Amino acid sequence: MRAVLMTAAGEPDVLQPQEILHPTIQRPTELLIRLKAAGINPIDTKLRRRGTFYPERLPTILGCDGAGVVEAVGAAVQRFKVGDEVYFCNGGLGDHPGNYADFTTVDEHFAAAKPRSISFAEAAAAPLVLITAWEALHDRGRLQAGQKVLIHAGAGGVGHVALQLARLQGAQVCTTVGSQEKANFVQQFGVDKVILYRQTDFAQAVLNWTNGEGVDLVFDSVGGATLSQSFPATRIYGDVVTILDADPATDWKTARQRNLRTSFELMLTPMLKGLTVAQQHQAHILEQCAQLIDRGQLKIQVHQRFPLEEAATAHRTLEAGSMTGKLVLVIDRS
Repeated sequence: MRAVLMTAAGEPDVLQPQEILHPTIQRPTELLIRLKAAGINPIDTKLRRRGTFYPERLPTILGCDGAGVVEAVGAAVQRFKVGDEVYFCNGGLGDHPGNYADFTTVDEHFAAAKPRSISFAEAAAAPLVLITAWEALHDRGRLQAGQKVLIHAGAGGVGHVALQLARLQGAQVCTTVGSQEKANFVQQFGVDKVILYRQTDFAQAVLNWTNGEGVDLVFDSVGGATLSQSFPATRIYGDVVTILDADPATDWKTARQRNLRTSFELMLTPMLKGLTVAQQHQAHILEQCAQLIDRGQLKIQVHQRFPLEEAATAHRTLEAGSMTGKLVLVIDRS
């Protein structure tokens, strides 16, 4: 089968299209998936640059996000049958092969039925960002109807999903973006306030919006100084959730003085730690999101599609930044 192999850590050119052996079902609860598309995420470019979590297992196939059709099932599979369309976040960290390939395998408990109303490319763009945004807002941030939330980078892959989930929860939503083009993009999601952070002190703008109190929840997908700058924009006893490492210069004193509950969200933890129940929870999140998508309440923005063989070009595009939504590898056009 065709696959794009990461042959070493380094620049995008280490991603090489090759022909390799077809994967086979190894456990009775596994599905063999004919992949139609694979999502590309920042974790893919980070692993390519610095090395995977299992550097001794190179070459490997990157790509956590996938969507495709069930080609075969293990003897104990109960939830799916041959021909079913599925989407999932599984593999691609250096241990289990990822989704930059024609075929992959995934345990049936970690997959969800693909939303019927969208393409395979849109479905492949969705799993990691859906799970990240859902866990950050609901599982970590405990967002409630009527609360006010600040979502950083609202035009990004995680951000544009988080905006929609927060609105669906009944929250009032404020977001930061870097350009007027991105401001125009996020307006379609019904946000209450858009802040152009390059032109405006976002913390002060948030305080003005909340009559000096701050928001109930901040969701940070930017990191660096943005995390510290978010603390004074959060109400006393509020929540801050970040998906990135805290900078050594993070202003924890302000967070402590305001009694902020700070949380880290890394949706890869269940996969890295082999937490089966948590991975099943994530599949359930995908099931709930599929219903929202099919009801027209949740939209996945695909910025650009690339053929499988152009994975290196896709990585360069992602690392260049300034996108709205996600990048996708289209694997099977049939």
